[in-house]
Amino acid sequence: MSRAVAAPDSLPEGAPRIGVFDSGVGGLSVLRELHAQLPGARLLYIADAGHAPYGERTDAHVIERSERITNALAAQGCRLVVVACNTATAAAAHVLRARYPDIPLVGVEPAVKPAVRASASGRIGVMATTGTLRSEKFQRLLQVHGGSAHIISQPCPGLARLIEQGDLHSPELLALIESFCAPLREERVDTVVLGCTHYPFVRSAIQAALGPQVELLDTAPAIARQALRLVPEAATAPSAGGEALSPRVELQTTGDLAHLRRLAAAWLDFPCTVSAAAPELC
Repeated sequence: MSRAVAAPDSLPEGAPRIGVFDSGVGGLSVLRELHAQLPGARLLYIADAGHAPYGERTDAHVIERSERITNALAAQGCRLVVVACNTATAAAAHVLRARYPDIPLVGVEPAVKPAVRASASGRIGVMATTGTLRSEKFQRLLQVHGGSAHIISQPCPGLARLIEQGDLHSPELLALIESFCAPLREERVDTVVLGCTHYPFVRSAIQAALGPQVELLDTAPAIARQALRLVPEAATAPSAGGEALSPRVELQTTGDLAHLRRLAAAWLDFPCTVSAAAPELC
């Protein structure tokens, strides 16, 4: 993972604030990259764990939750919103852009285009939630960027939910990963797209199940680069001068507070505050 110059734990109140959300903790993989590449930004992450995982919900539910959370991020002064969830991007990004035209939005989508470029054999697997794979947005992505590649869509029901529990080495989780990787091995893919922001946290287990010859791709670095293009002043940490300081990274959750604290401590290599989301979000 690329790293920018380290930023302090706190930044001036005037530093740009970027909002990030996911149905739970999967988007922390995107938050890590934003922290690395945007040292001059204050980051506010909302984990909608009380309504997770989005990949197993209806589109209407995902849109309603995405609107509520984006509204909360805007109310807290975020100049840019990153939808760190493939399912929410597919179901709700167009709705959010129409409702909040003055707030730039960065969504995520499976890295099909770079996978087609990277694959030597043209045999590519996409591991994602059922919600992502069934979406019109994903089907358009295949039509536009799939070309002549043979792309195998592998739904992974239950995988995000198990990752969300936090035990990344549980026998149940490893068995589920093996069951989803076996068809991709049989298809002799040489490149696999991690099409859910939860999956990078079990990247080593997926790699072990697929074999070292398979290249794994996720989109977090590209998301961070796009955020930096939209908020270029976040490239460097500003001097505080006499300004009041705010925590650089804040996490909020609609779910269990202790659970998010535990996973943030285990999965993030930088300090952050953790608090409950506003009652109207829960």
